[in-house]
Amino acid sequence: LPGVQVRVHDDKGQPCRSGDIGGIEVKGPNIFKGYWRMPEKTAEEFTPDLWFKTGDVGKIDVHGVLTIVGRSKDLIISGGYNVYPAEIEGVLNEEPGVAESAVIGVPHADFGEAVVAVVVARPGVVLDGAALIAALKKRIANFKVPKRVFVEAELPRNQMGKVQKNLLRERHKGLFANT
Repeated sequence: LPGVQVRVHDDKGQPCRSGDIGGIEVKGPNIFKGYWRMPEKTAEEFTPDLWFKTGDVGKIDVHGVLTIVGRSKDLIISGGYNVYPAEIEGVLNEEPGVAESAVIGVPHADFGEAVVAVVVARPGVVLDGAALIAALKKRIANFKVPKRVFVEAELPRNQMGKVQKNLLRERHKGLFANT
């Protein structure tokens, strides 16, 4: 948009190099100045130089093109690696018979968080979670491959139709409690 600036910074507030992933920040005349009567929230969501932290995670390439890779609240840190659910969901959704998917992180004693996927099959298709894991092992790095894949009839959604990953995280939070 005219007059709107965008940048990507790391978690220390430093600019990311071209192609490195970080938090997306925006500034411009159309960006609100802060939260009404909530100065603490405003201070939390804006940088000291008044850029708004969108909550999206992305990267800017050498040509200045921004690619959004996910939401910061959905980031999974597994074994010290950053895992972006949108990337895994994109690969899962390309698998035959998968209508849609949601990837979440759940507590894991050894990894901090484990990657877990919930998929919905296309009508008339029977999916096998183990077979999907095997297929993903051929396509993505091992640390990104879900430890478990659940096949469910539908994904939980809010009234706006957005997948409620918080409900999935709550449902599966004890999955690796005894490992």
